[in-house]
Amino acid sequence: MSQASNRPNNSYRIQGMQHIGVAVTNMDRSLKLYRQLFGMDIPFFDSVQEAPLMDSHTRGETILKRASMVLNLQGGCAFEVLQPTSFEPKPASWEVGLGDLGIAVVQMKTKDIVRMHKHALQFDDVTCDDELTRTPWGAPTFFLNDLDGNVFQILEASDSFAKTGHASGGVLGCTIGVSDMEASLKLYATTLGYSEVLYDETAVQCDWSHRPYGSENYRRVRLTQPNPGSGGFGP
Repeated sequence: MSQASNRPNNSYRIQGMQHIGVAVTNMDRSLKLYRQLFGMDIPFFDSVQEAPLMDSHTRGETILKRASMVLNLQGGCAFEVLQPTSFEPKPASWEVGLGDLGIAVVQMKTKDIVRMHKHALQFDDVTCDDELTRTPWGAPTFFLNDLDGNVFQILEASDSFAKTGHASGGVLGCTIGVSDMEASLKLYATTLGYSEVLYDETAVQCDWSHRPYGSENYRRVRLTQPNPGSGGFGP
């Protein structure tokens, strides 16, 4: 492990991620899937509102969206599940994959990845890897796609907030595609406090090789906070 070249700003503390947004085309169907598949069954809100903060992503036009925040009591951050209501959402016109900019993969945690893999394979509407693979740092893992093609990677983690008996915990982290690695590392270290480097290699990443565009060479940097925040719901 090493420290990124830029130190965190110590004038404030980022506890971790509050939630991650997941865009869907059928809110009720997706919420049911997330309850059953991931144990995301604690709702915070479910409402239809204007979304002016998204104007930069919607060509300056304020849209209406339905949003529902849900959480898994075993820990990890929440989902904010989003469905536009002022227009019909459509998938990208290209195959989205590794190398595209933005959040590419949501990482979910489980205490028992073999159990979670068997659980995920029971869902006919989910596209799930047939076999487990391993990350470059040796951790067992697998990927799945939800009803709308959103990509999730499952990884083991020993921590939990409460025991519900579900195979899955909540969100562990995410994979973000960037255009300038050094500038991004500076932002994540100094502003967000993710300054500890757990992995930094440029290669064909063995757990990505079966994913769209995953057979290319990528520089992949895995980050964490040197002193993680307290609480069970912020990775």
